[in-house]
Amino acid sequence: MSTDQATPPASHAGALAGLRVLDLSRVLAGPWASQTLGDLGAEVIKVERPGVGDDTRLWGPPFLKDALGEASHESAYYLCANRNKRSIAVDLTQPAGQDLIRRLAQGSDVLIENFKVGGLRAYGLDAQTLCALNPRLVYCSITGFGQTGPYAARAGYDFLMQGMGGLMSVTGRPEGEPGAGPLKVGVALTDILTGLYASTAVLAALRARDQSGRGQHIDLALLDVQVACLANQGMNYLYSGQLPQRMGNAHPNTVPYQDFPTADGDMILAIGNDSQFARFCAEAGHPEWAQDPRYASNSARLAHRATLIPLLRQCTVMHSTADWVARLEAAGVPCGPINNMAQVFADPQLQSRGVITHLPHPVAGADIPLVASPIRLSDTPVQYRHAPPTLGQHTRAVLAECLGLGEAELDQLTQQGVLA
Repeated sequence: MSTDQATPPASHAGALAGLRVLDLSRVLAGPWASQTLGDLGAEVIKVERPGVGDDTRLWGPPFLKDALGEASHESAYYLCANRNKRSIAVDLTQPAGQDLIRRLAQGSDVLIENFKVGGLRAYGLDAQTLCALNPRLVYCSITGFGQTGPYAARAGYDFLMQGMGGLMSVTGRPEGEPGAGPLKVGVALTDILTGLYASTAVLAALRARDQSGRGQHIDLALLDVQVACLANQGMNYLYSGQLPQRMGNAHPNTVPYQDFPTADGDMILAIGNDSQFARFCAEAGHPEWAQDPRYASNSARLAHRATLIPLLRQCTVMHSTADWVARLEAAGVPCGPINNMAQVFADPQLQSRGVITHLPHPVAGADIPLVASPIRLSDTPVQYRHAPPTLGQHTRAVLAECLGLGEAELDQLTQQGVLA
């Protein structure tokens, strides 16, 4: 079965077709935002440092292999967040390079950057300067701690934010268990969530521009996003005053809602109400558990978690994961396996949804696989136009197309080291 999403007809313009995004960001949060906008049809111009490029280009292995099977300088990490973009290599430390970016900003709808607070002011590329040149510009700044506050000047990284923002305090094995202690999430989730908030904020600012004719400055902080995404855990604390504790894979508000051992591995039970629990008990051959006053209601199960969970574990090990999933799904009890990456991409549900797409890449000399966008729009579907670009792949074409630079001027700028 093919894992490719269908390519939309050429007649379908993307939802954001006609918008130009100037992307001065690097690593993950900013590139994730601009990739999302690019998937939705926006033109994205990625500005990179000559000779170096986005830091993540070298965050490997693994690296993309070239046509001869040798590792290239294109890491899988970089490839995950940079499709549907064109790359230009411009030296922002040189006045001529700064002038090129200002001119590009005058013809852009959105600018995304994640420099330290004030970092672009020295180049004349800060929000105040560029929004004065282009009052319709939506200028999105992504930093660790925001544009204001006592930590504003600090550098910010996802791992740091997971710790400072409380996520690690509720992630990991409970105190007293083997392996207890705080853990980060296995992907840079704060960066990704910030990228999603950034793309949402950009769309809101563009909608506001439709009404006012004015762009605006968006101030997004990784720490703010991480705290916002504490969700029920944050609200539980605010309303109870009780510090939430690390609970492993258990849930603070509903039981049973965690992993359980099976005869050949592990599975997840995600029981969200009393009727689902009763159906599980019937399938498990212990209907009496659902009648027991200690377990009949969710509040009772929460109070008696310590006695219930061992009973369930003794029961779940009697059958294989596949057997449990088949039986419980038929009974309407939410459950599932704990898949590794191979199992994820082989899953028939995900294959039918087209979670992998392929695009031609000049280094590979062939199509390369990419994880597809999860966004499904019926009339203006996501389009896959460009593989993640090589460093400076489109410098000359973009500057000729957008600024009208001729070959002689491009040659001169290249000789001066402004372009690469």
